[in-house]
Amino acid sequence: MQISTKEIEVRYAETDQMGVVYHANYLVWMEVGRTQLIKDLGFNYAEMENEGILSPVIDLQISYKMPMRYGQVAMIKTWIDYYDGIKVIYGYEIITPDGSTSVTGTSSHVCVKKDSFRPIRIRKLFPDWHEAYEKAKKKEE
Repeated sequence: MQISTKEIEVRYAETDQMGVVYHANYLVWMEVGRTQLIKDLGFNYAEMENEGILSPVIDLQISYKMPMRYGQVAMIKTWIDYYDGIKVIYGYEIITPDGSTSVTGTSSHVCVKKDSFRPIRIRKLFPDWHEAYEKAKKKEE
């Protein structure tokens, strides 16, 4: 299983009145992690969009364990938790500077045609992506 990492410095604008990162910002960080994983696998999501294919979120799960604060550096770990040629579930762990888990989560995606929103088979239209995802995904135990 391939795990990509990406550091993000917590900006003041990402915090709320309690001085902690506003909960929705973790979702943005998960997207940053997902983009990094795709890049690490040798692909570019924008190129897929240019070919008329989108990858919307169809399900999202997130668990908040410990808040992050302004000035800290978050480490986003991202991997392919599940992949079957049509649906992809990305896994995430956001780590605090001392190594504690701040957030865990998953996001589920399917690829669809931009004009009709009809699902496509990744393995058929993007065989390179399919092969890379098969190699990088979490192995079943």
